[in-house]
Amino acid sequence: MESEAVRVLVVDDHPMWRDAVARDLEEAGFAVVGTAGDGAKALRIAPAARPTLAVVDLNLPDMTGVELTSGLVALDEPPRVLVLSASGAGDDVLAAVKAGATGYLVKSAGREELLDAVRRVNTGEAVYTPGLAGLVLGEYRRLSSTAGTGPDKGAPVLTPRETEVLRLVAKGLAYKQIARRLSIAHRTVQNHVQNTLTKLHLHNRVELVRYAIDQGLDE
Repeated sequence: MESEAVRVLVVDDHPMWRDAVARDLEEAGFAVVGTAGDGAKALRIAPAARPTLAVVDLNLPDMTGVELTSGLVALDEPPRVLVLSASGAGDDVLAAVKAGATGYLVKSAGREELLDAVRRVNTGEAVYTPGLAGLVLGEYRRLSSTAGTGPDKGAPVLTPRETEVLRLVAKGLAYKQIARRLSIAHRTVQNHVQNTLTKLHLHNRVELVRYAIDQGLDE
């Protein structure tokens, strides 16, 4: 079962919410390797628990979820981070993504939406509550425009198919949508994305989108 390979750390200062999320994940077959009510405990147990993904609340008693995200992605074996917050404010979303979060859901998301996000974020796919993806892409476009970046002539050479997949990633399409658009398997899309990440020395889909926009591939 694919979910068995996903090891999750749940961080939230509300015990009932934290326990409910952990229970939903375990019932779906995910391995919950730790829970924490504050950032300090999360950072203390993460190296031994070795989660592949952390579900993080933004409002913690000792630090912000943004600060915790920065700490988690700086670990020797960094997990992907999915922020699960009551806030859908643009500033919070952008701060979390800039800190290294791969996904962002508001707490009004349903159980199945959360489980799907965990699966997708664990593979490096950027996942946002509907309406937030455009906000993030818009910010990347603004940053790219401000920086005045253009195509990098020294960039690694991608295959035509890798470039095609990258262009669709930059437009905000999910992997399943890309697979349907190009009439290829979902796993093939994942392989193209992983090969592209390796060639470009990038770590996740968020960085990949930023690169693609810098190169003008989202036009």
